[in-house]
Order: sequence, then structure tokens, then C-alpha cells
Amino acid sequence: MKKILIISPHFPPSNLAAVHRSRLFAQHLPEYGWEPVVLTVDEKYYEEELDFNLVKLLPEGLRVEKCAAFNVTKPRVVGDIGIRAFYQLYKKAKSIIVKDKIDFLYIPIPSFYAALIGRWLHNTTGVKYGIDYIDPWVHPFPNRDKLFSRHRISEAIANFLEPIAVKNASLITGVAEGYYNGVRERNTHLNNTCLFGAMPYGGEIADHDAIKTMGINPYVFQKNEKIQLVYAGAMLPKAYQPLEAMFKAMSANAALFSNLEIHFIGTGKSPNDPNGFNIKPLAEKYGLWQRVVFEYPKRIPYLDVLVHLESADGIFILGSTEPHYTPSKVYQGVLSGKPILALLHSESSAYKVLKNTGAGTVFPILPDSIDTITNDFFEWYNTYETFAKKFDAASVDRKVFDAYSASNVTKTLADLLNQIV
Repeated sequence: MKKILIISPHFPPSNLAAVHRSRLFAQHLPEYGWEPVVLTVDEKYYEEELDFNLVKLLPEGLRVEKCAAFNVTKPRVVGDIGIRAFYQLYKKAKSIIVKDKIDFLYIPIPSFYAALIGRWLHNTTGVKYGIDYIDPWVHPFPNRDKLFSRHRISEAIANFLEPIAVKNASLITGVAEGYYNGVRERNTHLNNTCLFGAMPYGGEIADHDAIKTMGINPYVFQKNEKIQLVYAGAMLPKAYQPLEAMFKAMSANAALFSNLEIHFIGTGKSPNDPNGFNIKPLAEKYGLWQRVVFEYPKRIPYLDVLVHLESADGIFILGSTEPHYTPSKVYQGVLSGKPILALLHSESSAYKVLKNTGAGTVFPILPDSIDTITNDFFEWYNTYETFAKKFDAASVDRKVFDAYSASNVTKTLADLLNQIV
């Protein structure tokens, strides 16, 4: 088989959401003629809490190479692992590329700084490389209007470094086209020298099967007579506006939502802070806190999330006012077998997934008319309740969903790689 080196500074047992992108690619690439080697940073240099259950999900025989990194200093000056392990990753990757005759180098980002390693390795070894945009690198940062703010500086650095990283890339991919369209517009030469491809996060049924044998029980909330929905995952800056519009509608019709609980899990300001509330202040503003809305800010392990999804009555998915945002939690929600209530941008690929599979009721976020959410949410929720009462997981169109399976998503990557190599 042809060989691909994936540089993923975070990898299981890291519990960061992005590790699943590399994990699932590495799991399924051999099906399509590519032998993966994963290069990561030794977990003793990670800042977040570890989840060794994730290691159990790795395919048997997967080759994982690890390197060192500089420790986080106190006070914390540099935290990004792509910086702390930059030289170590480069040195180890170069050795692997030369010794194992690697055919292609693939770097999912963030960490954004790791993308620069691809250009450097291309120059020193000739290996072709690609960058996978799990998040956009260059984008309007919040609070960018403040001249000397950290966000303004971060945006300037991103604008400076991205062209350097992508200059000689043979492949640019992303979770959706919107994640890399700006790259093409800013670096027009790539249209003649580089392939592009959109690959959403794929769903992996084996992950849901795994929790049945691990003895993990739900612990964040207890079952009661109310309808309990779960939202699991981080909150994007541009998701707060539609969320507030929804809370406003619920506050105006409080008695009508008295049978509902929405549990937000892992939505805090940082992964390890149990008191870093993001949702609580908004829920308090509209009188919903501890009545309808509950928040558990600290991130919990991935497999624990799946357990809570399957123990809930339904899944709540909140998108963003940005059309390119495609929440990976959509695929976990579908595979949980529970009815989904979703607010998603009408141009999001996740919107189309839910519409086409019949896995839930999905309502459009219209950035120019957020008031629509406030005006129509009660009616929308009634539609969802009716849908949920009749919902049968067996009726979900799995043929449509199979196109978004982790295996089929990986096939798209393999097809692109075969065109290049």
C-alpha cells in the first residue's frame, strides 16, 4: 500500500474534538489502499485531561509515533502545542518520511502552526503535502476592532502565516467548502497546482457499539418525567445570537416549556474548568436557569458524551450564523437513534443531512432575520414534539446517511490522494 504520514499533535488519549478527524481517517484509509502512520505529541505534554478509553477505539496495528514538546511555562506564555512541539514534530517527521518512503504528508489543523511543517518538509524531502481545515485559519476574529487586542494580533499572524504554509500544498481539504474557499481566493495560484475537497466529519457506528461493552453510565443528569434534550460540545461565537433568540421565545412562553429540560454539556470557556459557564448567564437573563436550561461547562470524555446522548429523550443541535459551519455532533446525534431538534444555517451541509435522512426536525437560521427564531420557535418546538412522539430510529434513511459515514468520507480523501500520487 501507499504510505501516508498524518501529523496530528493531539491524538487519543487527548479528549479534544479534533482528534477524531485523524483517528477516523487512520482507521479507514487501509480500506482504500493507504497505510497510515500517525505522528503525535506524547500525551504527557498535553494540557487537557486524558481519556484512555479513546485509545481502545484505535484500530489494531495502527502505527503511532510520538515526539516530545516543550512544557507549558508558568505563567502560561505559550500553550499551543503546535508551537511547543514544532521542531520536534519536524525532526521526527523528516526521519519517518526518509526511512519509510512516505508517499504523502497530511496535516489536519488546528493546531494551525503545524501546517508550516508541511512546507518545510516539502522543501527538505520533496514529499507532497496537504492541509485539512477542521477550522478556518484566517477569519474575522471576535473583538478585532480593538487595535492591540489579542484577537487582532492573532488575525494578523494568521494572515501572514497561512500563505507561507499553503504555497506548495498539493491538497487542501476541509469539513466543508466554506472552510477553505477563502484559501483559494487569497492564494489564486493554488487553483492550478492543488486539489481541493470537502469532507464532513463522518459518523462511526463502531463508536456507538463500543459503549455497550464499557459499562459507562450517565451521570451528568438523572432521568425524570420531563423531555430531556442534550447539547454536547463547544459553543461557537456566532451561535449565541440564535441561542438568545430561542431563549427569548422560551421566556415569553415559559409555562409552555415547563415539560422541557435542555442540558448543555462541555460548553464552558475552557475544557477543564467546571465553573467556566457560557450558557448560564444567558439562561439567567431570561429566567430559564435550572428550570429549563442546565449547563455542565467542563468537557466530558467522548464516549461518555455518546452515553448521555443515548440516555436522553432527544438531541439538540445548534448551528451558527456562518453557512460553512458543519457541527460534527449531527452525525453522533443521528447514530444515537434519538430524535433531533436542530437550528442550523440553511446552507450548512448538516442542514441537508437532517432534511434528507429524516433523523430530526431542522429549522433554518437566517442571519438577516434572527427574529424569525423568536417569533416561530414555539411553533417549531410543537412540530418537534409531534415528530418525536412518532419517531422510529429504524425509519431514518440510512442509505442517505451512509454517504456521510466515516468510511465513505475517508474514501473521498483516498480518491484525492490517488490523483496526486
